[in-house]
Amino acid sequence: MKLALDSDGMVEATASLPEQLREAVDAARGAVALPNAADVQNIVVAGMGGSGVSGAVLEAVGSSVLPVPVVLSSGYEPPAFTGPGTLFFAVSFSGQTEETLSTARRAAERGALVVGVSKGGALADLGFAHYPVTATCKWPRSGIGALSAPLLIACEEIGLLPGASAQIDAAVEQLARRRDALTGPDGGVAAEVARRIGRTIPLAYGAPPAGSVAARRLKTQVNENVKMPAFFATYPELCHNEICGWGLQGDVTRQLMTVVNMRTALDHPRVAIRFDLVDELIREAVAGIVTITAEGDGVLAQLLDLVLIGDFVSLHLADKEGVDPGPIPVLMELKEKLSHLSTM
Repeated sequence: MKLALDSDGMVEATASLPEQLREAVDAARGAVALPNAADVQNIVVAGMGGSGVSGAVLEAVGSSVLPVPVVLSSGYEPPAFTGPGTLFFAVSFSGQTEETLSTARRAAERGALVVGVSKGGALADLGFAHYPVTATCKWPRSGIGALSAPLLIACEEIGLLPGASAQIDAAVEQLARRRDALTGPDGGVAAEVARRIGRTIPLAYGAPPAGSVAARRLKTQVNENVKMPAFFATYPELCHNEICGWGLQGDVTRQLMTVVNMRTALDHPRVAIRFDLVDELIREAVAGIVTITAEGDGVLAQLLDLVLIGDFVSLHLADKEGVDPGPIPVLMELKEKLSHLSTM
Protein backbone atom coordinates (compact mmCIF):
# COMPACT_ATOMS: atom_id res chain seq x y z
CA MET A 1 0.00 0.00 0.00
CA LYS A 2 1.29 3.45 -0.89
CA LEU A 3 -0.27 6.75 0.13
CA ALA A 4 -0.12 9.96 -1.86
CA LEU A 5 0.91 11.71 1.38
CA ASP A 6 2.85 9.87 4.09
CA SER A 7 5.64 12.08 5.41
CA ASP A 8 6.16 10.05 8.60
CA GLY A 9 6.09 6.56 7.07
CA MET A 10 2.81 5.55 8.70
CA VAL A 11 2.15 2.68 6.28
CA GLU A 12 5.52 1.11 6.98
CA ALA A 13 5.18 1.65 10.73
CA THR A 14 1.69 0.15 10.78
CA ALA A 15 2.68 -2.85 8.68
CA SER A 16 5.65 -3.60 10.95
CA LEU A 17 3.45 -4.54 13.92
CA PRO A 18 4.32 -8.28 14.01
CA GLU A 19 8.07 -7.58 13.93
CA GLN A 20 7.68 -4.72 16.40
CA LEU A 21 5.86 -6.97 18.84
CA ARG A 22 8.46 -9.72 18.58
CA GLU A 23 11.40 -7.31 19.01
CA ALA A 24 9.75 -5.69 22.02
CA VAL A 25 9.24 -9.06 23.68
CA ASP A 26 12.88 -10.02 23.18
CA ALA A 27 14.02 -6.68 24.62
CA ALA A 28 11.71 -6.94 27.65
CA ARG A 29 12.64 -10.42 28.85
CA GLY A 30 14.63 -10.18 32.07
CA ALA A 31 15.21 -6.47 31.60
CA VAL A 32 13.71 -5.27 34.89
CA ALA A 33 13.85 -6.42 38.52
CA LEU A 34 10.26 -7.28 39.44
CA PRO A 35 8.42 -8.04 42.70
CA ASN A 36 7.15 -11.41 43.83
CA ALA A 37 3.57 -12.22 42.87
CA ALA A 38 2.59 -12.37 46.54
CA ASP A 39 3.59 -8.71 46.95
CA VAL A 40 1.36 -7.43 44.13
CA GLN A 41 -2.16 -6.56 45.26
CA ASN A 42 -3.18 -4.54 42.22
CA ILE A 43 -1.84 -3.23 38.91
CA VAL A 44 -2.23 0.31 37.62
CA VAL A 45 -1.32 1.31 34.08
CA ALA A 46 -0.95 5.06 33.61
CA GLY A 47 -0.76 6.44 30.11
CA MET A 48 -2.41 8.77 27.65
CA GLY A 49 -3.54 8.27 24.06
CA GLY A 50 -1.52 5.80 22.03
CA SER A 51 0.59 4.96 25.07
CA GLY A 52 -2.35 4.35 27.37
CA VAL A 53 -3.86 1.71 25.07
CA SER A 54 -1.15 -0.66 26.36
CA GLY A 55 -3.08 -0.87 29.62
CA ALA A 56 -6.26 -1.81 27.80
CA VAL A 57 -4.36 -4.58 26.03
CA LEU A 58 -3.08 -5.95 29.35
CA GLU A 59 -6.55 -5.71 30.87
CA ALA A 60 -8.10 -7.59 27.95
CA VAL A 61 -5.49 -10.35 27.84
CA GLY A 62 -5.50 -10.76 31.60
CA SER A 63 -9.25 -10.47 32.15
CA SER A 64 -9.75 -14.19 32.74
CA VAL A 65 -6.29 -14.96 34.12
CA LEU A 66 -4.85 -12.21 36.32
CA PRO A 67 -5.55 -12.80 40.02
CA VAL A 68 -5.34 -9.08 40.80
CA PRO A 69 -7.27 -6.14 39.31
CA VAL A 70 -5.89 -3.94 36.53
CA VAL A 71 -6.91 -0.29 36.70
CA LEU A 72 -6.27 2.16 33.87
CA SER A 73 -5.30 5.68 34.88
CA SER A 74 -5.30 8.67 32.51
CA GLY A 75 -4.70 11.81 34.49
CA TYR A 76 -2.35 13.65 36.79
CA GLU A 77 -3.09 11.71 40.00
CA PRO A 78 -2.94 7.96 40.72
CA PRO A 79 -5.96 6.11 42.11
CA ALA A 80 -6.48 6.59 45.85
CA PHE A 81 -5.68 2.95 46.64
CA THR A 82 -2.18 3.19 45.13
CA GLY A 83 0.39 2.05 47.70
CA PRO A 84 3.09 -0.49 48.52
CA GLY A 85 1.06 -3.35 47.00
CA THR A 86 0.68 -1.57 43.64
CA LEU A 87 2.63 -2.49 40.53
CA PHE A 88 2.44 0.83 38.71
CA PHE A 89 3.28 0.92 35.00
CA ALA A 90 3.91 4.45 33.71
CA VAL A 91 3.75 4.29 29.92
CA SER A 92 4.79 7.22 27.75
CA PHE A 93 6.20 6.69 24.27
CA SER A 94 8.18 9.92 24.40
CA GLY A 95 8.84 9.81 28.12
CA GLN A 96 7.68 13.42 28.30
CA THR A 97 3.90 13.13 28.81
CA GLU A 98 3.14 15.53 31.65
CA GLU A 99 0.15 13.63 33.03
CA THR A 100 2.10 10.37 33.17
CA LEU A 101 5.17 11.96 34.76
CA SER A 102 2.98 13.58 37.41
CA THR A 103 1.08 10.45 38.33
CA ALA A 104 4.24 8.32 38.36
CA ARG A 105 5.89 10.64 40.87
CA ARG A 106 2.79 10.60 43.08
CA ALA A 107 2.59 6.80 42.91
CA ALA A 108 6.24 6.49 43.97
CA GLU A 109 5.61 8.84 46.90
CA ARG A 110 2.87 6.47 48.07
CA GLY A 111 5.21 3.48 48.00
CA ALA A 112 4.15 1.86 44.72
CA LEU A 113 6.67 -0.02 42.59
CA VAL A 114 6.80 2.22 39.53
CA VAL A 115 7.97 0.73 36.24
CA GLY A 116 8.46 3.11 33.34
CA VAL A 117 7.99 2.24 29.67
CA SER A 118 9.32 4.82 27.21
CA LYS A 119 11.81 5.64 24.46
CA GLY A 120 13.68 7.77 26.99
CA GLY A 121 12.83 11.29 28.06
CA ALA A 122 12.24 12.42 31.63
CA LEU A 123 10.48 9.17 32.53
CA ALA A 124 13.69 7.23 31.97
CA ASP A 125 15.59 9.66 34.21
CA LEU A 126 13.36 9.50 37.30
CA GLY A 127 15.19 6.53 38.78
CA PHE A 128 12.38 3.99 38.40
CA ALA A 129 12.75 0.53 36.91
CA HIS A 130 12.44 1.10 33.17
CA TYR A 131 11.71 -0.79 29.96
CA PRO A 132 13.23 1.03 26.97
CA VAL A 133 11.02 1.20 23.88
CA THR A 134 13.13 0.34 20.84
CA ALA A 135 10.51 0.88 18.11
CA THR A 136 11.68 3.28 15.42
CA CYS A 137 8.23 4.65 14.53
CA LYS A 138 7.68 8.36 15.16
CA TRP A 139 4.29 8.36 16.88
CA PRO A 140 2.95 6.37 19.87
CA ARG A 141 -0.13 5.32 17.93
CA SER A 142 2.18 3.26 15.72
CA GLY A 143 3.89 1.65 18.69
CA ILE A 144 1.14 -0.46 20.23
CA GLY A 145 3.24 -3.63 20.07
CA ALA A 146 6.33 -2.02 21.57
CA LEU A 147 4.33 -0.40 24.37
CA SER A 148 2.18 -3.43 25.26
CA ALA A 149 4.80 -6.19 25.20
CA PRO A 150 6.72 -5.07 28.33
CA LEU A 151 3.55 -5.15 30.43
CA LEU A 152 2.61 -8.63 29.25
CA ILE A 153 6.13 -10.00 29.75
CA ALA A 154 6.49 -8.37 33.18
CA CYS A 155 3.27 -9.93 34.42
CA GLU A 156 4.28 -13.31 33.01
CA GLU A 157 7.73 -13.16 34.64
CA ILE A 158 6.17 -12.26 37.98
CA GLY A 159 3.91 -15.29 37.63
CA LEU A 160 0.64 -13.38 37.34
CA LEU A 161 -0.01 -13.98 33.64
CA PRO A 162 0.99 -17.50 32.61
CA GLY A 163 0.74 -18.18 28.91
CA ALA A 164 1.47 -14.62 27.81
CA SER A 165 4.36 -15.75 25.62
CA ALA A 166 2.17 -18.28 23.84
CA GLN A 167 -0.45 -15.60 23.22
CA ILE A 168 2.22 -13.30 21.80
CA ASP A 169 3.49 -16.05 19.49
CA ALA A 170 -0.05 -16.62 18.21
CA ALA A 171 -0.56 -12.88 17.72
CA VAL A 172 2.66 -12.51 15.72
CA GLU A 173 1.60 -15.34 13.41
CA GLN A 174 -1.87 -13.89 12.85
CA LEU A 175 -0.57 -10.36 12.33
CA ALA A 176 1.88 -11.54 9.68
CA ARG A 177 -0.93 -13.28 7.80
CA ARG A 178 -3.24 -10.30 8.08
CA ARG A 179 -0.53 -7.83 7.10
CA ASP A 180 0.10 -9.72 3.87
CA ALA A 181 -3.58 -9.47 2.95
CA LEU A 182 -3.89 -5.79 3.90
CA THR A 183 -0.84 -4.74 1.91
CA GLY A 184 -1.84 -6.68 -1.21
CA PRO A 185 -3.03 -5.05 -4.43
CA ASP A 186 -6.68 -4.78 -3.38
CA GLY A 187 -6.03 -3.65 0.19
CA GLY A 188 -8.06 -6.49 1.68
CA VAL A 189 -10.88 -5.97 4.14
CA ALA A 190 -9.52 -2.59 5.29
CA ALA A 191 -9.89 -1.04 1.85
CA GLU A 192 -13.46 -2.33 1.58
CA VAL A 193 -14.43 -1.02 5.03
CA ALA A 194 -12.95 2.38 4.21
CA ARG A 195 -14.87 2.44 0.94
CA ARG A 196 -18.12 1.74 2.76
CA ILE A 197 -17.46 4.38 5.40
CA GLY A 198 -16.72 6.90 2.68
CA ARG A 199 -17.23 10.42 4.00
CA THR A 200 -19.58 9.40 6.81
CA ILE A 201 -18.61 9.41 10.48
CA PRO A 202 -17.64 5.94 11.77
CA LEU A 203 -19.17 4.65 14.99
CA ALA A 204 -17.30 1.55 16.19
CA TYR A 205 -19.07 -1.08 18.29
CA GLY A 206 -17.26 -3.88 20.12
CA ALA A 207 -17.49 -6.12 23.17
CA PRO A 208 -15.06 -7.18 25.88
CA PRO A 209 -12.50 -8.54 26.13
CA ALA A 210 -11.04 -7.74 22.69
CA GLY A 211 -13.63 -6.00 20.51
CA SER A 212 -14.22 -3.10 22.88
CA VAL A 213 -10.51 -2.22 22.90
CA ALA A 214 -10.36 -2.46 19.11
CA ALA A 215 -13.46 -0.27 18.76
CA ARG A 216 -11.93 2.50 20.83
CA ARG A 217 -8.68 2.11 18.92
CA LEU A 218 -10.46 2.57 15.58
CA LYS A 219 -12.08 5.74 16.88
CA THR A 220 -8.76 7.25 17.99
CA GLN A 221 -6.90 6.20 14.83
CA VAL A 222 -9.53 7.87 12.65
CA ASN A 223 -9.25 10.98 14.83
CA GLU A 224 -5.44 11.19 14.56
CA ASN A 225 -4.71 9.69 11.15
CA VAL A 226 -7.67 11.09 9.22
CA LYS A 227 -8.28 14.21 11.35
CA MET A 228 -12.03 13.53 11.37
CA PRO A 229 -14.63 12.73 14.04
CA ALA A 230 -15.27 9.15 15.07
CA PHE A 231 -16.96 7.54 18.05
CA PHE A 232 -17.24 4.19 19.80
CA ALA A 233 -19.47 2.32 22.22
CA THR A 234 -19.33 -1.11 23.84
CA TYR A 235 -21.62 -4.08 24.22
CA PRO A 236 -23.63 -4.95 26.21
CA GLU A 237 -23.75 -1.45 27.75
CA LEU A 238 -24.91 0.26 24.55
CA CYS A 239 -28.04 -1.91 24.63
CA HIS A 240 -29.08 -0.08 27.80
CA ASN A 241 -28.80 3.48 26.51
CA GLU A 242 -27.25 4.26 23.12
CA ILE A 243 -29.78 2.39 21.01
CA CYS A 244 -32.45 4.76 22.29
CA GLY A 245 -30.61 7.59 20.58
CA TRP A 246 -31.46 6.26 17.14
CA GLY A 247 -35.15 6.95 17.71
CA LEU A 248 -35.08 10.49 16.28
CA GLN A 249 -33.12 12.39 13.64
CA GLY A 250 -32.93 9.38 11.35
CA ASP A 251 -33.01 11.66 8.33
CA VAL A 252 -29.73 13.17 9.60
CA THR A 253 -27.94 10.11 10.97
CA ARG A 254 -28.79 8.13 7.83
CA GLN A 255 -26.55 10.50 5.91
CA LEU A 256 -23.82 10.94 8.51
CA MET A 257 -23.12 7.75 10.46
CA THR A 258 -21.76 4.31 9.57
CA VAL A 259 -21.61 1.63 12.26
CA VAL A 260 -18.52 -0.57 12.25
CA ASN A 261 -19.03 -3.79 14.22
CA MET A 262 -15.79 -5.28 15.54
CA ARG A 263 -16.58 -8.89 16.35
CA THR A 264 -14.53 -11.76 17.73
CA ALA A 265 -15.02 -15.41 18.53
CA LEU A 266 -14.55 -14.40 22.18
CA ASP A 267 -17.77 -12.37 22.35
CA HIS A 268 -20.22 -13.76 24.90
CA PRO A 269 -22.97 -15.76 23.15
CA ARG A 270 -25.62 -13.37 24.42
CA VAL A 271 -23.59 -10.42 23.12
CA ALA A 272 -23.38 -12.09 19.70
CA ILE A 273 -27.18 -12.15 19.67
CA ARG A 274 -27.27 -8.50 20.71
CA PHE A 275 -25.05 -7.52 17.76
CA ASP A 276 -27.57 -9.04 15.36
CA LEU A 277 -30.61 -7.56 17.08
CA VAL A 278 -29.13 -4.06 17.26
CA ASP A 279 -28.21 -4.22 13.58
CA GLU A 280 -31.86 -4.91 12.79
CA LEU A 281 -33.09 -2.10 15.03
CA ILE A 282 -30.82 0.67 13.75
CA ARG A 283 -30.29 -0.27 10.12
CA GLU A 284 -32.76 2.31 8.79
CA ALA A 285 -31.20 5.09 10.87
CA VAL A 286 -27.60 4.81 9.63
CA ALA A 287 -25.82 5.10 6.30
CA GLY A 288 -24.62 1.54 6.63
CA ILE A 289 -23.40 -1.24 8.90
CA VAL A 290 -20.14 -3.00 8.19
CA THR A 291 -18.70 -5.88 10.21
CA ILE A 292 -15.05 -6.73 10.78
CA THR A 293 -14.49 -10.22 12.18
CA ALA A 294 -11.26 -11.09 13.97
CA GLU A 295 -9.15 -14.14 13.29
CA GLY A 296 -6.40 -15.72 15.36
CA ASP A 297 -5.86 -17.93 18.37
CA GLY A 298 -6.43 -16.23 21.72
CA VAL A 299 -7.40 -12.83 23.06
CA LEU A 300 -4.23 -11.01 22.02
CA ALA A 301 -4.24 -12.37 18.47
CA GLN A 302 -7.87 -11.44 17.91
CA LEU A 303 -7.51 -8.03 19.54
CA LEU A 304 -4.43 -7.06 17.52
CA ASP A 305 -5.92 -8.52 14.35
CA LEU A 306 -8.80 -6.05 14.68
CA VAL A 307 -6.36 -3.28 15.58
CA LEU A 308 -4.28 -3.87 12.47
CA ILE A 309 -7.35 -3.91 10.23
CA GLY A 310 -8.68 -0.75 11.85
CA ASP A 311 -5.34 1.02 11.54
CA PHE A 312 -5.27 0.29 7.81
CA VAL A 313 -8.89 1.43 7.50
CA SER A 314 -7.79 4.80 8.88
CA LEU A 315 -4.89 4.99 6.42
CA HIS A 316 -7.18 4.28 3.47
CA LEU A 317 -9.58 6.97 4.69
CA ALA A 318 -6.72 9.46 5.02
CA ASP A 319 -5.57 8.67 1.50
CA LYS A 320 -9.06 9.15 0.08
CA GLU A 321 -9.26 12.57 1.73
CA GLY A 322 -5.75 13.63 0.69
CA VAL A 323 -4.65 13.83 4.33
CA ASP A 324 -1.13 13.11 5.56
CA PRO A 325 -1.81 10.63 8.41
CA GLY A 326 1.33 11.31 10.42
CA PRO A 327 1.46 14.95 11.54
CA ILE A 328 -0.98 16.01 14.26
CA PRO A 329 -0.59 19.81 14.33
CA VAL A 330 -3.49 20.57 16.65
CA LEU A 331 -2.06 18.30 19.36
CA MET A 332 1.36 19.85 18.98
CA GLU A 333 -0.19 23.32 19.23
CA LEU A 334 -2.08 22.37 22.39
CA LYS A 335 1.06 20.95 24.04
CA GLU A 336 3.03 24.05 23.10
CA LYS A 337 0.42 26.35 24.64
CA LEU A 338 0.24 24.23 27.80
CA SER A 339 4.00 24.38 28.19
CA HIS A 340 3.80 28.17 28.59
CA LEU A 341 0.98 28.14 31.13
CA SER A 342 1.57 27.64 34.84
CA THR A 343 -0.84 25.64 37.00
CA MET A 344 -3.56 27.82 38.46
